[in-house]
Amino acid sequence: MTLRHVLRPGLVLAASLLAAGIGQTAAGTAHAADVTIRVSTAAPPSDFLAKSLDAFKAEVEAANSGLKVEVHPASTLFRQGTEVPALQRGNLEMSTMTTFEVAQQIAEYGLFNRAYLFRDYDHLRQVFDGPIGEAYRRSVADRMGIEILSVAYLGTRHVNLRQKRSVQSPGDLAGIKMRMPAGPEWLLLGKAIGVSPVPLGMPEVYLALKTGAIDGQENPLSIMNAAKFYEVTEEVVLTAHMIQPVFFSVAKPFWDKLAPAQKATLAQAADHAAKLNDSGRLADERAIVEALKGRGLAVDAIDLAPFRAMADKIYKEADATKAWNSGLTSQVLEVH
Repeated sequence: MTLRHVLRPGLVLAASLLAAGIGQTAAGTAHAADVTIRVSTAAPPSDFLAKSLDAFKAEVEAANSGLKVEVHPASTLFRQGTEVPALQRGNLEMSTMTTFEVAQQIAEYGLFNRAYLFRDYDHLRQVFDGPIGEAYRRSVADRMGIEILSVAYLGTRHVNLRQKRSVQSPGDLAGIKMRMPAGPEWLLLGKAIGVSPVPLGMPEVYLALKTGAIDGQENPLSIMNAAKFYEVTEEVVLTAHMIQPVFFSVAKPFWDKLAPAQKATLAQAADHAAKLNDSGRLADERAIVEALKGRGLAVDAIDLAPFRAMADKIYKEADATKAWNSGLTSQVLEVH
């Protein structure tokens, strides 16, 4: 039996409006009950991504469009890696989704998880702000049921070691138990830089480093700093193996039920939040090397040529890459 069968006819419209969080008053349209948008992210509260989500929340709620936002950082609502299924089941409204999560369901997009794909931040922006990015968004919406509202910069990932060692090539990282997020292409990324990858959720990394359960982790410098990994590590090796995007993403069934004005509010706030994240993170990355050195860490720049060569070899031989869209890889590399 449906809601329409049990309500008197005169209450059907009111029930429909309430389901959307909207009611009517004599003074005009008013919001009887705000629609709550829960956002799940693995980013720690002090990281720029979490801070940008706080700004997203403030802008959305200031618009008074009947939307309320709850930000849940550090995987406190959903464990890292479970957010996308939660979006698709209707158990979550928004998350900060990565290319790795997309590739788990759209295999040809695995190329975006490749080490040394993007040259720098500007290259990443040109790709995702152009035709390639537009086609990517459409495909994710159509095939995964998830709308990408904006693309942000998660940072440039580097290797972070519990104990100092001389690293000049991937061979020098052989046998290093390196924490990687769970997922086959994350583990392949670890192999591409020469380490022994160990899947582990972000909230578990600090203790694992402290106890020696792992020998290192890899992340953008700003996230290393925000998570206080400098307390339990001695060295950063500037491998720059991935320049990584992250997506402000919303469940499409939820998105499709919103009013046009609400969609516009969310899209604009997500765009502003992404820009806030990017500007803060880029500035932080320029300054953080000296800050980490000041905390006692060795921060070592290295020749990346042997790392790029190792990555090329690993990806060429891996079975997983056979499903990748090689033509699209060439298109991404040709963007200038």
